[in-house]
Amino acid sequence: MSKSEKKQAAIVVHEYGGPEVLKYEDVQRPEPRDDEILIRVIAAGVNAVDASIRSGKFAKVLGTRLPLIPGSDIAGVVEKAGSKITKFKNGDSVFAYTNLKDGGGYAEYIVATEREASPKPQSLTYLEAAAVPIVALAAWQALIDTAKLSTGQTVLIHGGSGGVGTFAIQIAKARGAKVIATASTRNQDFLKELGADVAIDYTKQKFEDIVKDVDVVLDSLGEDTLKRSYGVVKKGGFIVSIVPRPDPAELERRGIRGTFISVEPNADELAEIGKLIDQKKIKVIVSQTFPLSEAIKAQEQIATGHTRGKIVLKVAEEPK
Repeated sequence: MSKSEKKQAAIVVHEYGGPEVLKYEDVQRPEPRDDEILIRVIAAGVNAVDASIRSGKFAKVLGTRLPLIPGSDIAGVVEKAGSKITKFKNGDSVFAYTNLKDGGGYAEYIVATEREASPKPQSLTYLEAAAVPIVALAAWQALIDTAKLSTGQTVLIHGGSGGVGTFAIQIAKARGAKVIATASTRNQDFLKELGADVAIDYTKQKFEDIVKDVDVVLDSLGEDTLKRSYGVVKKGGFIVSIVPRPDPAELERRGIRGTFISVEPNADELAEIGKLIDQKKIKVIVSQTFPLSEAIKAQEQIATGHTRGKIVLKVAEEPK
């Protein structure tokens, strides 16, 4: 195979900065190791964390190195399987959350391990499937693995109309919990459609005036929202944050538990989520799509903080 055939189109960051540092270029196509699959990317999810990585905010924490290709949320087709791969073969439809440090999703090809990839839910298009992994795993790992949410408990989900929030509401309902969720005025009906039992318009109401004695709070907003959340959790309850770390002194003073989580790739959990999707217990909300070459526009939109569901980059045509 000639060298030119091993090139791929990708979005590359050569220096940290605003969306304008995202460059659409031809770069070397990755080659899978023995324990990796090479995936031809059909679609890539766009997340707020991608912008934080692009800006350099997480460079030290993650150990990212320039140049880098952002994106860790993908759906596509297995192009080549390494010799140690047992779960996948060429032509399989997959979706994956690779890891944040290596990224690579905003490109025509990416490598992934069996720990990162799962069979694509049959009921989803590739565009829809690419909207799932990071945010659904964040919601799952926060509510199920960390807070141990169970049937009959009550959970308050901040930012219910966003990427993590839309999945968190539906995962909590599938778990048999009562769900209270916050969003802006225009998203109140949307919260109800997702299954929220109580929808709170944060522009008109203070959630702490309405909510009390919840078992779990899931916070993806931080700052003032996190500070005001301590008082609505019952003794022994749990605050799980996917942004800043809850204040240990505040937790102790109120007799509640809390932690920060960083989402980890987990193929088994992704498969569980895929089953719930195929059982119609979770629906996937894609609000906007952009071609790969317009990644700048996609990240500008995500920066508004008002995206309903997810934004997805269309990298290639859906296979027939």
